[in-house]
Amino acid sequence: MRRKKLGLLLSGVMMLGLLAGCGGKSADSPNPSSSAGMAQETAPKETVKLKFFTGKVETVDLMNTLIQKFNSENPGIEVEQEYQKDASNVIKVKFASGDIPDITTVVEQDYIDQGKYLDLSNEPFWPRVLPAVKELSTDVKSGKQYQVATNVTMAGIFYNKKIFQELGLKEALTWDDFKANLQAVKDKKPDVTPIFIAGRESWTLGHLIEFLAHGIIKQDLGVKSSREAFINNESDKLKFDQENGPIDTFAKRLLELQGAGLMNKDALTATYDNQKEAFATGKAAMISQGMWVVADLLKISPDFQNDIGFSPYPSIQDGTKPVVLSADDSRYAITAESKHPEEAKKFLEFLLQPENLKTYSEFLKSPPAFTDVTADWGPLKEQANQALNSGVNIAFTDSPSGFSGDDAGRMVQELLAGQYSASLDFAKAYKDAWDKAWKATHR
Repeated sequence: MRRKKLGLLLSGVMMLGLLAGCGGKSADSPNPSSSAGMAQETAPKETVKLKFFTGKVETVDLMNTLIQKFNSENPGIEVEQEYQKDASNVIKVKFASGDIPDITTVVEQDYIDQGKYLDLSNEPFWPRVLPAVKELSTDVKSGKQYQVATNVTMAGIFYNKKIFQELGLKEALTWDDFKANLQAVKDKKPDVTPIFIAGRESWTLGHLIEFLAHGIIKQDLGVKSSREAFINNESDKLKFDQENGPIDTFAKRLLELQGAGLMNKDALTATYDNQKEAFATGKAAMISQGMWVVADLLKISPDFQNDIGFSPYPSIQDGTKPVVLSADDSRYAITAESKHPEEAKKFLEFLLQPENLKTYSEFLKSPPAFTDVTADWGPLKEQANQALNSGVNIAFTDSPSGFSGDDAGRMVQELLAGQYSASLDFAKAYKDAWDKAWKATHR
């Protein structure tokens, strides 16, 4: 049977050749269609331009380097990077206006629900991804993967080990111990800021809510159930506006630090750069950040690496445990309306090549999310492992698309500026803002 099919196929090919011969012109006759074909062949192919949209300020320079490498290896494709500080809100405008990037680091549940990303479930790279990261990359509603993360990241309290040793301090896992450490720094080292807040950058304040307040919810419900509660806005589980609930407690704790003078006085105007500079030069004893900060700290002070300590966030509510962010990071998605999905996939495959993942991981000081990549990602490996063992591991929050970490951070700016008369007022306003954003896409 197989020989018969092969014979029929060959016969068909020969027949097509004969038909082509019968209909053809003589060798010396002008052949307009042939000339047009040659003109098409010699005409230069139009370069495909891919738009790469990101909100990750710490990787802009590295991505430019990788993009330059990709462009040089792939003539005919040109990737252009666009960074926006308030990327979550900017991409909303882009989706609405039709100025849609081809590939983006901004991935949100609402946009997944609206079908704005390509389904990447059948791409060949998944067997290389850590199972836990693949689980976090999986849409809880459809069970498909619309995003892929290149790295694992952690966030917690970074502290100056030298200052801790001088003052005899230990890592704090409870709120009382944490405050006692900050007070000791204030009392015994008046020139050192106990904890430095970069309040001008709304995303750093948004992270405080995401890790500390939401951390209570995430440890209470667990990874999958908490993701479902945030995505489905299950208010009875989130308890955003409850007195002594997660948001109310967070607001009280932050105001405690501000009232006791345990944070920098310019917390509302200090930038991320100010925070890094203060910590790397020993002018601040503690900061709240993620592993993404380490590379910049070592640029400022290369000898600082042996003095960097890392611990979980202390529990801020009685009966809860300390938490540490341990989640997928540097997530990429290809937009469903991309005019060049195959080229976008080619760029994504390039980013996921082991050598490029290694470069990215070592630059960002963040563990790779791929099993076939070995990277020397930084000086905090051992401390990170200790923190993961002593705190409850939590993931990033799935927020409504209209209420980003920047939006939450702006509310914390208002809190620190005294625009709420009570912590519970802040909690109620937070719930209102969250509900409004959620309802905008769930009518």
